[in-house]
Amino acid sequence: MAKILISPSKYVQGAGEMKKLGTYAAGYGKKALVLISAGGYKRIGALIEKSFEETECGLIFDYFNGECCRTEIDRLKALIQEKNCDLVIGVGGGKIFDTAKAVAYYCKTPVLICPTIASTDAPCSALSVVYTDEGVFEEYLFLPSNPNMVLMDTDIIVKSPVRLTVAGMGDALATFFEARACKRSGAISCAGGKTTEAAMALAKLCFDTLMEEGEKAKIALEAGACTEAVEKIIEANTLLSGIGFESAGLAGAHAIHNGMTVLEECHHMYHGEKVAFGTITQLVLENVPMEELAEVIDFCIEVGLPVTWRELGVETITDEKIMAVAEAACAENDTLHNMPFEVTPETVAAALKAADAFGHYYLGE
Repeated sequence: MAKILISPSKYVQGAGEMKKLGTYAAGYGKKALVLISAGGYKRIGALIEKSFEETECGLIFDYFNGECCRTEIDRLKALIQEKNCDLVIGVGGGKIFDTAKAVAYYCKTPVLICPTIASTDAPCSALSVVYTDEGVFEEYLFLPSNPNMVLMDTDIIVKSPVRLTVAGMGDALATFFEARACKRSGAISCAGGKTTEAAMALAKLCFDTLMEEGEKAKIALEAGACTEAVEKIIEANTLLSGIGFESAGLAGAHAIHNGMTVLEECHHMYHGEKVAFGTITQLVLENVPMEELAEVIDFCIEVGLPVTWRELGVETITDEKIMAVAEAACAENDTLHNMPFEVTPETVAAALKAADAFGHYYLGE
């Protein structure tokens, strides 16, 4: 089995880059479908339209319906054909990106991803996470190529709620530990091969950046400042985590996140917030040294990521709820089986229960 590393064709990060979107888009197509939320359009729709004014690329906007599901993907496929678009641009957050990537794949067009937040590692990947119309995890749609371009305008991202960037840190927190587990087990990565040393190095750099810059970045963001620490965290959340998870692999943390989607109480929590708790649970499942577990839990507490079921919105946790999460996480087609040892719903349920206890312990409760 070959080692494989994949990545977006181009990654651009800097202040004011959204003003150049039209110029970038003109290099990929003649008419773009821009998928955006209604709120996103109110904030930056005029800026995007202006960026297309001096180009030969036209555009139409369409509002995202809120879920990356088959219903929404099919609706947009029909719209692409009706409007004769030859380019898809996703502007906003993770579910918009996943939908844009899926639509571009089915319609055989290039796709540009323009995050307005740094809350997940979805922008860079050749992957769409598909949910049911009700928001329950359904499947991973693996795509044949990564986005043609990822554009991160740091002026826009700094104006987003701080909680979103912190959630991105939670998503990125899993990258190294899942990569390490996949390397140990010899699992096949999302890229379709074994883990490269380059992917492991990026995954480790992602973790080291979070530990060194995460708390500084949060404080700066709360002051509305785009410091070097903020720039590094945006890159870690997006590029380092994106390449790291995809070319090294997913394991326990994301499977546990997917299991948590069966609990309606958690639906209001962001992806990365649930992945952070999934990371703690994976480390408990692995029985890592206490020093490593403490470092991760302390980091989560410092930046404001959830470490207990209560912080995840589950006021009353029961054995039945925990087992439902564990059974869903152990689904045959999910990544928990990339761990370097056998996992069962019973061992996962025990780890979920212990992770909550460790969270209370370190919170001093």
